[in-house]
Amino acid sequence: MASSGIEASALPEVPENANQHCPGTSSDQAGKSAACAGCPNQSICATSPKGPDPDMAAIAERMSAVKHKLLVLSGKGGVGKSTVSAQLAFALARRGFEVGLLDIDICGPSVPKMLGLEGQEVHSSNLGWSPVYVEENLAVMSIGFMLPNPDEAVIWRGPRKNGLIKQFLKDVHWGPLDYLVVDAPPGTSDEHITIAQCLQSAAMTSDGSASGTAAIIVTTPQDVAVIDVRKEVSFCRKVGLPVLGVVENMAGLVTPLERCTFTAATSSVAANGGAAVAGDGFTAAGTGAEVDVTSQVLAFLTERFPGASLRVRTEVFRAGGAADRMCTDMNVELLGRVPLDPGLGAAADAGQPVVGPVPFGESSNAEPMDTVASAVGWDGLACLPALLTIVDKVVDRTRGTKSSS
Repeated sequence: MASSGIEASALPEVPENANQHCPGTSSDQAGKSAACAGCPNQSICATSPKGPDPDMAAIAERMSAVKHKLLVLSGKGGVGKSTVSAQLAFALARRGFEVGLLDIDICGPSVPKMLGLEGQEVHSSNLGWSPVYVEENLAVMSIGFMLPNPDEAVIWRGPRKNGLIKQFLKDVHWGPLDYLVVDAPPGTSDEHITIAQCLQSAAMTSDGSASGTAAIIVTTPQDVAVIDVRKEVSFCRKVGLPVLGVVENMAGLVTPLERCTFTAATSSVAANGGAAVAGDGFTAAGTGAEVDVTSQVLAFLTERFPGASLRVRTEVFRAGGAADRMCTDMNVELLGRVPLDPGLGAAADAGQPVVGPVPFGESSNAEPMDTVASAVGWDGLACLPALLTIVDKVVDRTRGTKSSS
């Protein structure tokens, strides 16, 4: 029987599809007992190393100071997973939570750029590695802080990557955290098995309350991306990791009208430098040259809708609810749809949050969304309502309470 690529240590003690009288995946008899005959997990259990991992005790002790661990996953690269991780961490911190952001995308660390921390270094003390602080309540750790040359490729095999992930978890001194957001690499590989196993090793926090680990899966609207999300959900269920929900990123392009350029394809072009022959300047016929008609279109729409703030929306990939159907089929929640917003891309490139400098949520003094967006330089961001709705749901689903430390 072909192996599924999952170690027995990453499976629940008694998997859902196990035979009756399963001895347990951590037992010395796992995969060898008569009760294991015919079990789909038999070869995994029989070949996996037995005995406790010596790093787990140190990781459990360090993670006991973290109330909620959020593992941000994606089935494919390039769907905006790191952007969602960064903005989620920013937003949780702006609500007053103590937040850590851990970048375990060893071969493609983008968190330092997205949080404006390029060129920062990691320092150590008798308490362990010190994370880099963006704000007083937002700490960050990434291999990007350790590379002497940011353009240098990290060419590591699985065991070395897993070793660094464990070192991050057991050696970084976060202090008490309400949320640890983990930006994982795309796919379902060794790193994902390691991080899921390690984060689940700490079931209680240092104050005696329950500690939770859950996954947030990021996708885009294409069928090819959603297909991989199904595999990601399946992975989470096999390793016993609850799925908090799915974020559909790049769900349509939304941009202010004034940032758009309008052209008209004309059937013929006058000899005076390309002016349209048609008298109204808008005729689009045939296959002639394109003429810029932006000023005419903007003037027309401004006159037609005086005082309105107009936006243009189009479906870049597809419309039709592929993520909706997938979430219904697999019984997971769609947390929200984030449009492809040029302002969000500008914020990521600048290492800035799109959620402004005042706390939201419980504070009665919280400013309106547009006021906050204006304060950080991106007035009227189309992505902001969706992002804030997602953060609301994350806090509600985890019943986030602020650290008293």
